[in-house]
Amino acid sequence: MTRHLPENLLRYTPDVEDISPDEPQLAEALAETMLSISYKTYADSAHAIRAVHAKSHGLLSAEIEVLDNLPPQLSQGVFAEPGTYEAIIRLSTTPGDILHDSVSAPRGMALKILDVKGERLPGSERSRSQDFVMVNGKVFNSPSGEAFLTSLKPLVATTDRVEGVKKLVSKVLRGVESALETVGRESPTLKTIGGQPLIHLLGESFFTQVPVRFGDYIAKLGVVPASENLKALVARSVSIGDDPDTLRHLVEEFFETETAVWHLQVQLATDLKATPIEDPMQPWDEDKSPYITVATVTAGPQTAWSEERSRKVDDGLKFAPWNGLAAHQPLGQIMRLRKLAYARSAAFRSERNPTAVTEPITCPFATTTPASVVEETGARVFP
Repeated sequence: MTRHLPENLLRYTPDVEDISPDEPQLAEALAETMLSISYKTYADSAHAIRAVHAKSHGLLSAEIEVLDNLPPQLSQGVFAEPGTYEAIIRLSTTPGDILHDSVSAPRGMALKILDVKGERLPGSERSRSQDFVMVNGKVFNSPSGEAFLTSLKPLVATTDRVEGVKKLVSKVLRGVESALETVGRESPTLKTIGGQPLIHLLGESFFTQVPVRFGDYIAKLGVVPASENLKALVARSVSIGDDPDTLRHLVEEFFETETAVWHLQVQLATDLKATPIEDPMQPWDEDKSPYITVATVTAGPQTAWSEERSRKVDDGLKFAPWNGLAAHQPLGQIMRLRKLAYARSAAFRSERNPTAVTEPITCPFATTTPASVVEETGARVFP
């Protein structure tokens, strides 16, 4: 399929959002519910971890290269000019407790682009980075903030309880999800509660699921495999036996010798009906507005996870949608509700752990990827 820019794009104005008067109360309730997960896990371990995406599987130094010759509609925000940025990638799974990998849940990629210039979002003025928080699904798993809060409460009740039961339930849910996918369907809800297929983490694609401002326009973002070694892992099943950290060990094994290249892509909004801002479960039609590459993400051979990296990233960094440029303001109710919850979670960790949460200017464990490695992949070509 030829990837084309839509003829008519929805321009950003503040009135694209529909903010309900009870959102401050809903944001408070969601933040407190999520924080209760952190309190439970902290009581057991005396170590503060994230309320969601607690378990990391890969902590990577990377390089972002913004493509040149982008059309004006794509030359927006951090992608306004061609150039190269340092970045940090955190690969994770969604639960707020650290579980055996056989308890399968959606996977995440958090991307922190370092030392970017431009007007900052309120509350992130002391930072110089741009965060994009993504999950391996194109739509969110709940239709509204109220529904998300309702679905979160049962997960809070099961935090840190009976891992053996969770393994069994996850196995059953994977079977149901697999049956759905054989007939061309899938269930974001089943995947969220344990039905995520057990496939190689590095073959996944990741998406913001909900929109952000894209300079003058509005977009969803995605990161998809570009190099052949990543494409070879797409949908590859993995066997998880007694090793609770199988996914991490697979990522470590890959990066002992391999270089990964992803395409960073954007899907531009066209109108409020076809590409809604406030309906997080409605997919945007990719025939009318396809994902188009604006940058490459490259991670070379490195130690993909270590206790020291975990201290610096899992403990010492936050990845938050509201940490970034005003040109990439998060949009829609789910994004607005995330602001307080993410801030509270980072503060909880920073107050209790020896390593405080800070914002880096450079990667604290940077590795160098030769430019020739990127050239050999052919991943720089604009589709």
